[in-house]
Amino acid sequence: MAHYVYILQSLKDFRYYVGETADVEARLKFHNAGLQRSTKSRIPFKVILTEVYPDRTTALKREKEIKSWKGGNMFKELIEGSSPA
Repeated sequence: MAHYVYILQSLKDFRYYVGETADVEARLKFHNAGLQRSTKSRIPFKVILTEVYPDRTTALKREKEIKSWKGGNMFKELIEGSSPA
């Protein structure tokens, strides 16, 4: 079953959240409903990037890799590359 790595951006403080899920739409609704403790104070969110992977294990590895980049140039390049021209 496909799994996704997603990056959300808060429309309140413009910070980012990186996560993994099998259903991006449902996960976005979960975050925006205030049900995720770590993002509750920063709602609403929008999805700015999704990447699809063949399984959860691969997606979790990618999520961890992206999280290790937060605040660095690699993360910035990934985010900027996902923005519409």
